Amino acid sequence: MNSDSSIDVCIRGAGAVGASLALALSRQGLRVVLQAAAPAPAGQPDVRAYALNAASVALLRSLKVWEALPPDAVTPVHDMQIAGDARPGALSFSAWEQAVEALAWIVDAAALEAALHTALRFAPHVRMAAPEESIAAPLTALCEGKHSATRQRLGIEFEMHWYGQRAIAARLTSDRPHHGTARQWFRSPDVLALLPFDRPQPHTSYGLVWSLPEARAGELLALPAPDFEAALNDATGGAAGRLALGSERAAWPLGIGQARRVAGPGWALLGDSAHVVHPLAGQGLNLGLADVQVLAETLAAREPWRALGDERLLSRYARRRLGPTSAMATVTDGLLHLFAPPTPWLRELRNRGLNLVDHLPRAKRWLAGRALGL
Repeated sequence: MNSDSSIDVCIRGAGAVGASLALALSRQGLRVVLQAAAPAPAGQPDVRAYALNAASVALLRSLKVWEALPPDAVTPVHDMQIAGDARPGALSFSAWEQAVEALAWIVDAAALEAALHTALRFAPHVRMAAPEESIAAPLTALCEGKHSATRQRLGIEFEMHWYGQRAIAARLTSDRPHHGTARQWFRSPDVLALLPFDRPQPHTSYGLVWSLPEARAGELLALPAPDFEAALNDATGGAAGRLALGSERAAWPLGIGQARRVAGPGWALLGDSAHVVHPLAGQGLNLGLADVQVLAETLAAREPWRALGDERLLSRYARRRLGPTSAMATVTDGLLHLFAPPTPWLRELRNRGLNLVDHLPRAKRWLAGRALGL
């Protein structure tokens, strides 16, 4: 093992969470080694899009990354329309009603990671290393994702429950402008979201995230593009215009997971290494970036005599993150199970619930505040 007294923190995993943590700790003057896997061979374009809340955007601004993103890689969401699986269930939000700049910002995943890694090239105190290099540091931060090998080697229990669903992602184009409106359908048993975007076509593109049972997802992925588009347009009912594929389709399995512990002597878990939630609320990366913010604040506020890997210090981070991550997991899991069963009486109840919340301004403000990270 390479024991180097000049290293303060070793970060394993250089995705958006790991790169953001490296930048945040570098700004404190901490000496960081960021262990990144070798770039994957060139293949299909990355069709992922992140829905970032106000707190995540504030963090990226503080790291001087937000302003470096290409203009067409960021689209503000001004309105959100949520529909149930039967009329008249509907719920809407607007930035104007919430008195905020935007409800969320839809960001091209590849563009964000590229901007983060460009910033790392100019960050003082950050050194890149290969993942196989054995490094000893007072603190190791694991940002390797839900399949973290280091977490497994440390013997940290991670309870993962798979939903038997897959998310289909793609870029879409429409024959109508999106006007900054995000749309979501809870269709029992699937959840379909359209995220307004400006790639591949300005003002008329969407990011698709369609969560379906495994069998149905497999059927849709096997369809030729025109047949897939027909199924998609049938599901959305023309609410977003006539939709067409603007990219290849990608898919991944969905589940909910939580590490038994997220911090211990000399180590901390962040992002999907610590917790995994269903994408129906678009909060996965927001939770990870909130982990970054809280861990950076915890380390910055430590007593001068306390070591970076001190277990009591890191328990402060764990306590601060327990409530928000557990609450989001409960909300996403609860929504999924509420809207999945096709039972007629439950369908009527949940759609009436959407209408009720839509007519309760205080409830809408509270829900919007949780999503915005306010």
